[in-house]
Amino acid sequence: MKQILLITDGCSNVGESPVMAAAHALQEGITVNVVGVIDYGTIGQLGSREIADIAKAGGGLSRIVGTPQLAQTMQMMTRKTVVQTIQQAVNKEVKKILGEGSLEDLHPTQRSKVVNVVDELSETTSLRIALLIDASASMKPKLGAVEDAIRDLALSLEAREGTSEIAVFHFPGRSSEEDAVLDSDWTSDLSGIRSLFSRIRMRGATPTGPAIFKVLEHYRYDTLNEHQGRYLAESQGDREGMLGGYVV
Repeated sequence: MKQILLITDGCSNVGESPVMAAAHALQEGITVNVVGVIDYGTIGQLGSREIADIAKAGGGLSRIVGTPQLAQTMQMMTRKTVVQTIQQAVNKEVKKILGEGSLEDLHPTQRSKVVNVVDELSETTSLRIALLIDASASMKPKLGAVEDAIRDLALSLEAREGTSEIAVFHFPGRSSEEDAVLDSDWTSDLSGIRSLFSRIRMRGATPTGPAIFKVLEHYRYDTLNEHQGRYLAESQGDREGMLGGYVV
């Protein structure tokens, strides 16, 4: 199960639309959740609307929170999105059986069994989360809260039964035109994530759309490598099987 968790304080102002980028992510089976981080007052109607629109296009959740609530919000959104995705898959299977029926139409005993399965899958399903951190100049006062929140998220993921992997990106890169920088590739060793923040330099504009596309490219690259690895393994097995036929 794949997610992008975008942490930002508002309006993108460089490159493609982040809403369009999130829609592309959803088409590729990647959910986009967005946390809007604020300290004082509100981030403005425009930023608030964009945050909601990105999450809606990406099939995910959006929340606007102050820094004290950030850690709890990230954990809640991650778990809730996993549960929702599994529920959607289960509902599709239920509809195949019941036609236009839904989970609520099942007998209470059957419904209880399905809910238990959803809960179990939520804990055991493999999960990949790409953390995408807005490192524009306006986020500088909030970086400490983001750091603490990611540490707490890592701890909660380590408590899951299933495999949890995180990759970390920040944007913009070395120039305002650069989309996103990969700080840490996929890892299940979540203990080292905190040390990444010493390398992040807060600067420049907010290319949120290009940054999301950059993360999508990374997901695609990994998928391609997985397919190639599987193909090579299967080919190796076929060759061994053919050679084995000659062994007497």
